[in-house]
Amino acid sequence: MRFIHTSDIHLGKTYRTSIGEAERYDDFFRCLEGIVLDAIEAKVDFVLVGGDLFHVGQILPRTFAKTIEVLQPLKDANVPCIAIEGNHDWIHRRDSISWMEALSQMGYIKLLRPSRTEEGGYCFDPFDAETGMGGHVEISGLNIYGLGYIGAQAGNHVERICEAVTTENNLLLFHVGIWTFSPVEIGNMKPEDSHPLAETFDYVALGHGHKPYIVATPEGKDYAYNPGSPEQVNFGEQKYDKGYYFVSVNDSEYTVKFKATSPRPMIVATIDLDGAEDADEALLRFVEQVKSQLPETEDDRQPLLEMKLVGRVNFHPFELSRERLNIALEEITNPLHVEIKNHLSLVTHTGGEETVKKSLAEIEHDVLKELIGANSEYQGREEELSKLSLQIRDLVLRGDVEDDELLGLLDGEGS
Repeated sequence: MRFIHTSDIHLGKTYRTSIGEAERYDDFFRCLEGIVLDAIEAKVDFVLVGGDLFHVGQILPRTFAKTIEVLQPLKDANVPCIAIEGNHDWIHRRDSISWMEALSQMGYIKLLRPSRTEEGGYCFDPFDAETGMGGHVEISGLNIYGLGYIGAQAGNHVERICEAVTTENNLLLFHVGIWTFSPVEIGNMKPEDSHPLAETFDYVALGHGHKPYIVATPEGKDYAYNPGSPEQVNFGEQKYDKGYYFVSVNDSEYTVKFKATSPRPMIVATIDLDGAEDADEALLRFVEQVKSQLPETEDDRQPLLEMKLVGRVNFHPFELSRERLNIALEEITNPLHVEIKNHLSLVTHTGGEETVKKSLAEIEHDVLKELIGANSEYQGREEELSKLSLQIRDLVLRGDVEDDELLGLLDGEGS
């Protein structure tokens, strides 16, 4: 038996304020299309999607239509696509059918979602093709169980999950991160809380974090696998391998190989402008450093750029406008999308003494820490929560997050 395990594809993501919006939107569909073609060519028995198929729960109709178009070859080849909901797929209000449920009812995926008992336990009902619902599907003797995103409370549910499974030769599809491995700061459980899963499941197919990693038992047996995202979703991910797992199963022995994908080039650079006397000098130094930090590559796709400007300068940082920086970048590398973080600090001289004014980013961070620390409930977590707050602020400003997703994340953290 062979299968592909992928996750965090984020269909529908784009940059709403960028001229490269349409091209970036297509990146994620091209990525999934490549995985689908690989699955058909390798004649796998099924494909696993560990959550976050979509970037937001409330997608546009064109995103849904394009998803069907990309998944159609899998359906035509009778290759089941078994999926769970991630925090990005999740809709806070359950008063209408979700796009994931619609795909399942139409036969493009098998959406696994367990029901709950009155006592709070789990019930993994067999998947019903007519309703498109269920928590468990069996393929050639392999029992596949699925559980979507349940937030930071996941570690407390491991015992109940295992108690609900009475079969052998089991696989669990679970949208959760494992602390110390996962690069995300929310929706994780501790490694020691996850270890009991290895006693019930031979393979735990994870999703959530965009970095590939493997978790082993204290005895050194690998049991949980996170493929990461196959495309670069957020800045910072250029340091992670991108791909999916190709898995072969023989007599309950799993052979796992990481297959690389080809994400759009992403470049994150820190530009040191310390000591620049004016904006013109700073711009010249900016151009020189950008050129020196561009990697040599044969990839002719327009890259995604994030530039962080640092240093103490003798002019007001706003004089080095984003417009001037963007024009310079277009001449150097013609990026598809650019994000510039201005952390420059203005140096002033008063009465012969040098004074460094904090950057806007530093001021925001300090104010948030003070506000959070004023609440005794959050004392000791000021740094963590202020960083998280600013990250959420940046996601909202970039249009990378919707109301439903924010509610889902906050609900998961508060449980």
